[in-house]
Amino acid sequence: MLFNELQNIIREKSSSCRFEVASHDLETIIFSLSKSELLPLVAQIGSIPECIIHDSTEEKLYTKVSDIILAKCFYELNMKALVLHERANSADVFTQSKFHNYSLVADAKAFRLSRTAKNQKDFKVESLIHWKKDNNFAVLCCPYFQYPQKESQIYSSALNGNVLLFSWEYFCVLLKCNIQENSHLNLNALWNQSSLIAKNTTLENQNKCFLETQNLEITRILNLDIRDFKNSFAEFKCDIITRGHNEINYWKEKINTINNYSREQAIHELLSALKLNEKINTIGKYIRYLETL
Repeated sequence: MLFNELQNIIREKSSSCRFEVASHDLETIIFSLSKSELLPLVAQIGSIPECIIHDSTEEKLYTKVSDIILAKCFYELNMKALVLHERANSADVFTQSKFHNYSLVADAKAFRLSRTAKNQKDFKVESLIHWKKDNNFAVLCCPYFQYPQKESQIYSSALNGNVLLFSWEYFCVLLKCNIQENSHLNLNALWNQSSLIAKNTTLENQNKCFLETQNLEITRILNLDIRDFKNSFAEFKCDIITRGHNEINYWKEKINTINNYSREQAIHELLSALKLNEKINTIGKYIRYLETL
């Protein structure tokens, strides 16, 4: 399935169905996809399209779809995977090995390319430590190039809490290489990367980015060629750059459209964007409520 096809389905479902129904329908669609059909979605899902309105039903459904795709990735690794619908104080996905005695929770992350101001709370590493509970591992799946490239507290938190800082790009590589867990292949060491890296990390270096070290370890564990691995990530970077140019063109077209607005239309759009009438109505309802007391 092409990414724009998925976008169209999300847009249609967000406007025509209740959220729970739309989520269920999309879960059925995504889990029916073959691995080859899934891969284009895994490669793109980490970047929220600029055309999706912030904090809209469509954006919430897009976020839910990222959970579903994450669960499907684990399923393609030949593991049991369940999308968790109780979002309050819990992870997005629960996964269990079919062959080895371990389980994990995972959290899916997608960011807009226009959003640069991210802090440690955006990555929810500390939350994953809490959500892990009795499970063996916790996995954060985030766009690889959105991780801080130098220093951040998320690295020390991940090391101390044994949270794997994984990515959609990692999953693409694993799926393309047909990695599947079985009675002989135990992916335990993959999900345990932060704990293993922590053993060789000094206190003064705990906040430093360890993704390069992790890359080497992942290729070693899964017996992947490091050159092919790096070439794949170079391709991922080129795809993101292309996607970025497309998103820039979207906003440039918006600017052109706005420049052609009449005065009345511009005022109407500005009032709508600021939601001033909604604010007035909300205050008015509260005043009327107080007057009844």
